[in-house]
Amino acid sequence: MTLDLAQCSDRELAALASAGQQQVYRELLRRYKAPVFRLIRANIGDPDEAMDLTQETFVAGFAALGRYDADRPFRIWIARIALNKCRDWARRRAVRSFFARALPLESAHDVASDGPAPDAEAADRAELARVRAAMSRLAPNLREVLVLRGVEELSQAETAELLQTSEKTIEMRLYRARAKLKALLGETAVRETG
Repeated sequence: MTLDLAQCSDRELAALASAGQQQVYRELLRRYKAPVFRLIRANIGDPDEAMDLTQETFVAGFAALGRYDADRPFRIWIARIALNKCRDWARRRAVRSFFARALPLESAHDVASDGPAPDAEAADRAELARVRAAMSRLAPNLREVLVLRGVEELSQAETAELLQTSEKTIEMRLYRARAKLKALLGETAVRETG
């Protein structure tokens, strides 16, 4: 008789993975790859980079599976790793951007643009790009809360646990993030019409 991994809890899967059962990793990927990808993509905006960071997240998570606390939800644990990967990516990007700006003008054609690709045909794509651009201007702690609560639909308690802070702090950050995003979207609308 074979064990149906789809029926196993995250705690059981972590125990089986620690025992060396390789098919368990595929089950954990099946369960959590899409939410991790969405979380990362919402944080960094680039789907190709998000796919790479998703893979890095699971490689790091599986390597650290022995440190997973089975009393906590696996989704929260792997999401924390994903957010750390996003933060690392942002730091590396800032360093690359600094050096890219320092290049001589004749080398500028080798530097990729950081802006979103223009898409004048679809209004909904333009609006999505406008929202993503505004979200990218939010402070990381505000953007993370907005993504976790608004996109990933985590509860306030889950978000607080993931970010290792109080629920009251999450409530305040979410309020500030929404207000700041509204203001940023208002600025871009004025610039586009003015």
